Amino acid sequence: MQNKQVANASAPGKAFGSDNIAGVSPAILDALVACNADPTTPYGADALTASVEQQFCELFERDVSVFLVPTGTAANSLCLSVMSPPWGSIFCHPSSHINTDECGAPKFFTNGAKLLAIDGLAAKIDVEKLAKASRLKRGDVHATQPHAVSITQATEMGSVYAVDEIQAISKVCKDADMRLHMDGSRFANALVSLACTPAEMTWKAGVGALSFGATKNGVMGAEAIILFDQDLAREMAYRRKRAGHLFSKMRFLSAQMNAYRQNNLWINNARHANQMGQRLAQGLRQISSVELLGESPSNIIFCRLPQAMTAALLKEGYAYLHDRWEPGVARFVTRFSTSIAEVDQLITSMQHIHAQQQGEFA
Repeated sequence: MQNKQVANASAPGKAFGSDNIAGVSPAILDALVACNADPTTPYGADALTASVEQQFCELFERDVSVFLVPTGTAANSLCLSVMSPPWGSIFCHPSSHINTDECGAPKFFTNGAKLLAIDGLAAKIDVEKLAKASRLKRGDVHATQPHAVSITQATEMGSVYAVDEIQAISKVCKDADMRLHMDGSRFANALVSLACTPAEMTWKAGVGALSFGATKNGVMGAEAIILFDQDLAREMAYRRKRAGHLFSKMRFLSAQMNAYRQNNLWINNARHANQMGQRLAQGLRQISSVELLGESPSNIIFCRLPQAMTAALLKEGYAYLHDRWEPGVARFVTRFSTSIAEVDQLITSMQHIHAQQQGEFA
């Protein structure tokens, strides 16, 4: 299954493979239907798109430049394309999505910029290692030159950068004359867990460009590039068009993002997904044969399972990522539509499997 080891089609209520397997929030679907009624100016020159842009300015408490695109890969890669020249290097964590799951798109969109991995605990870049790497081969024409750092919020392990951690990375960027990008594919999940404002988690902490994710949190297919460094905006407009991501019928992206922000839908969806993740983690802690791998305040839970438990769960129809990182390591992701009953059913199944297997070895 495209090199992602997931069980085949899961039984109803047994899907924990990712948050993007969920459907679409009803309010988003209603908004798409509503914006379909009348003809509208294309390419983002419509009133709804203008309204969404203004909403983002209000959300982030300052003027920002907004560019809607349909995918997170486009958002990340376009951001990086205006933050680094082809001879530049972009620092990121080894497990970051831009490094492992975007098929070389950042390098393609930047026309050759190099991704350099900086390791760190809990899938977060180690600040001291970053500072050291940012000083290497400065001015050496034989080496790519440091131009940007990309952090993932929340990370692929479910961990979250605290505001002071973002500030520390930002200081390294400032000292080394680099720009800071945030891959916010799970931006709302991180925001809810930190209980801070969007401004505090981004530009006030030194972030210059943000990929504001929505698809994983109830939207059909819309992401927003948010530029706090507005010197990048003019080039972004041309790069989005050249890359084929300037939608003619932009109102359909804007309608999704507008509905996503209305009535706190984005926060409520993320809060629920996080709560289901914490409920699952709490249940797993009670099973002695399951080892939680790190603390996650979001909706992504990593653990180590006995191979026999993995086999039994797959046989029961559960779908989740497993054995992709190393044998026995599993990832469960809860989503905005995950119910308490689904989580409790999974925990109960694992408890029963554990009891059966303990009986076999008694």
